[in-house]
Amino acid sequence: MLQLAELLALSHIHVTFLNTEHIHHRLLRFADLPSRFASHPTLHFETFSDGLPADDPRRGDNLVEHIKQVNLHAKPQLRQICLEPSGKPRFSCIIGDGIFGRLTNELGEELGIPVVYFRTCSACCFWAYFSAPRLFDCNELPIQGEEDLDRIITKIPGMENLIRCRDLPSFFRRTHNGQVYLESVLLETQQSLRAQALILNTFEDLEGAVLSQMRLHFPKLYTLGPLHAHLKSRKASKTAPSKEPPPNSIITNNSLWEVDRSCMEWLDAQPPKSVIYVSFGSITRVSRDDLLEIWHGLVNSKKRFLWVIRPDMVIEKEGNDLPDDLTEGTKERGCMVGWAPQKEVLEHVAVGGFMTHSGWNSTLESAVAGVPMICWPYFADQQINSRYVSEVWKIGLDMKDVCDRKVVEKMVNDLMADRREEFEKSTETVAAVAKASVSEGGSSYSEFDRFVQFLKSLSSGK
Repeated sequence: MLQLAELLALSHIHVTFLNTEHIHHRLLRFADLPSRFASHPTLHFETFSDGLPADDPRRGDNLVEHIKQVNLHAKPQLRQICLEPSGKPRFSCIIGDGIFGRLTNELGEELGIPVVYFRTCSACCFWAYFSAPRLFDCNELPIQGEEDLDRIITKIPGMENLIRCRDLPSFFRRTHNGQVYLESVLLETQQSLRAQALILNTFEDLEGAVLSQMRLHFPKLYTLGPLHAHLKSRKASKTAPSKEPPPNSIITNNSLWEVDRSCMEWLDAQPPKSVIYVSFGSITRVSRDDLLEIWHGLVNSKKRFLWVIRPDMVIEKEGNDLPDDLTEGTKERGCMVGWAPQKEVLEHVAVGGFMTHSGWNSTLESAVAGVPMICWPYFADQQINSRYVSEVWKIGLDMKDVCDRKVVEKMVNDLMADRREEFEKSTETVAAVAKASVSEGGSSYSEFDRFVQFLKSLSSGK
């Protein structure tokens, strides 16, 4: 959302970025918002309470409650922010996170402001949610327990016979956060039909088959991704050719955690494409048993590794004694930090692979950098993203629903050595088309220009 806001500000659109107080304060602390956006006079920030106590940890495994509290408490605050003292709307359009579809729709209708949705998941994930009522009607859903997970789903247009039950977004499984939350996600997805337009962080050459099906229902669908690369491209085009941009000035940092840059010095000392980078994102939580299985697999692979382990990532804190082989193997070939500058890490010459939770931002960042992936999805869209990484785009391996040291060891060796040439070819191809899409004349570049004109038409009332 912040990358989209900055892109709009670069196009001289006046943007007020609304965020929860909790996340805004973390961005102020770790992402240096004031200095980063000092050059954008049309970009402003305002906050509202998410309704949770200040000491609530707001962990990823409690995301359902977080969304529920925002839906319960945010609207009166948002209404006040959106109105002038005279009672007239301050804004000509609301661009809302689509997972809060009903909240945004109600606010827009009450104030007479057009609504645009930005769904931050992949197109294939959104389309799976949108197609769910059809799947229930034709009895391809619900999933009937663990024994049903390898059954093929045949009735999603554009992805026929590709997706198994286990590849659907995790909320389709009754065992993950309950069926009630699936119903909530599907309801919010259907709300997108009421919006003036829909934005996705993807590009035509990556998800064209699904996008063509979506356009039958969403005629104003704008594909603007990969947004991080798009923003980098637009910033570069505005930099005078005679001036060298300062180091990393074009790489954006939207971190909610304190970055440990010592890992970059460690990477500088490693041979090219010798390191597998391991990060499970900003909200994934893992058990100590799973952590140890992954750790053993990494050490046993004999490959160098850079591993991000957030302070709140491991569920159990007890039992901190580690086997000697893990300690020694990590000293020899590993580097572990609390948080890393991910886009810089993936673009580093020493990095040859990425073990990821398959979050959509991480997937796109790895694809643009040309780094193949081992996918260990946690929840939501990550299950279907990992299927597309392995079976459609052929830029990685899918390790979903498995956490075994021997599997980890084999997949690391496949990615970094035994099948390295195969993955290098496919990732180079995807990286090239991704970068082309956000270059002048590319599909996402042109779509963004169209979207800016659309926003201006809303402002002018035409």
